Amino acid sequence: MKIKGLRWWVIALIAFATVINYIDRQSLNVLWPEISVDLFPDKTDFERKEIYALISVIFVFSYAFGQAIFGKIFDWIGTRIGFALSIGVWSIATALHATARGILSFGFFRAILGIAEAGNWPGATKGNAEWFPTKERALAQGIFNSGAAIGGIISIPLIALMSIYFSWQMIFILVGLVGLLWLIPWLVLVKSPPKAHPWITEEERQYILSGQKNQDLDKDGSFDEGYNPTTSELLSHKQSWGVIIASAAIDPIWWLFVFWIPIYLSEVYQMDVKTIGIYGWVPYVGAMFGAWFGGLLAQNRIKTGWSVDKTRKLVITLGGVIMLPALFAMSNPGEPVTAVLLMAVILFGFQTAIGNVQTLPSDLFGGKTVGTLAGFAGMAAKLGAAGLTYLVPWLTSGGNYTPAFVIGAALAVIAVTSIWVLCPKIEPLQPK
Repeated sequence: MKIKGLRWWVIALIAFATVINYIDRQSLNVLWPEISVDLFPDKTDFERKEIYALISVIFVFSYAFGQAIFGKIFDWIGTRIGFALSIGVWSIATALHATARGILSFGFFRAILGIAEAGNWPGATKGNAEWFPTKERALAQGIFNSGAAIGGIISIPLIALMSIYFSWQMIFILVGLVGLLWLIPWLVLVKSPPKAHPWITEEERQYILSGQKNQDLDKDGSFDEGYNPTTSELLSHKQSWGVIIASAAIDPIWWLFVFWIPIYLSEVYQMDVKTIGIYGWVPYVGAMFGAWFGGLLAQNRIKTGWSVDKTRKLVITLGGVIMLPALFAMSNPGEPVTAVLLMAVILFGFQTAIGNVQTLPSDLFGGKTVGTLAGFAGMAAKLGAAGLTYLVPWLTSGGNYTPAFVIGAALAVIAVTSIWVLCPKIEPLQPK
């Protein structure tokens, strides 16, 4: 049996895994106003906000740790089993949230969830490097990243709707079950990388392998393993640090909204869970279109003859330029409709840039190193996000979120600058 366009089926499954990933992680964010009153009735609103921030920081720190671990795991055991391990564990951890009764138990289950969910990103980056030629990687990454946006669009109204019919405990069980069901088509379809997959057409196999320029170390025009340095050699390249610093700077902007959109709408506009479900999905529509736009723009420029270096820098810079004015405008957005539309613009700009940042490991190194660099970059990104998340309750004391948005604008500038300074030319690297 041969399947035409098998690489697109693979990236679609990865994108769907990302949708599930975001439904699982967003469940606590949306349900927190209800859960916090149920479990902490004697606490003040600020104390509940502090508890939420603490649990969120535990999640992000675990996520950072998990990215470093799973980057290596995917390089060791491969994309197929790596994804099965990641999504299997995080789905079980999601369901176990139903048994949580306080800070300690929520923190423990969020830690497991964070470690396991982290595998989704280095796994997707490695899967992209395996299954797509260089010219299609930004589009594939955009499709994958749109899964995060679609997960945000779906999760907030879905969880709000489910809260009408189910207890918060049952909601966690149901969303955890979905991830376990995803394992069935994944294990059936993704039998091996394209080089040895029995269902891929020979035409598609050659199209993929011949287009992986970063994996042609001897420059003879034929696919090989590319440049795969040791970890210490990897970190000796300033380009690796460009990727790591850009990730550490830009990623907290995304997490600022992922964690705090429901809390922001509840605190600033006094919305309950059901009203948050009406407004809270709008920013993710911008994120979805940004993911597609960034990927399609990069693919278009490369097809017209632009270099990978020029293309990546254009799209990443454009994403930063889009974010900046909207982040400053969030200091006084006015009506809630205006606020969520500004958030949509910010997340559009973020996703325009981030897909191209995330393809940089596969632009620079061979396939056996991609997961490692993606894991380091992801770990740095989540440490940055943890730091900002921890500060948010104090930065937003009294319901004034302006300081958090100003910090977000500064981080966007740092991310773009690090790419231009530390990655003078984005191309396959050679041994020193």
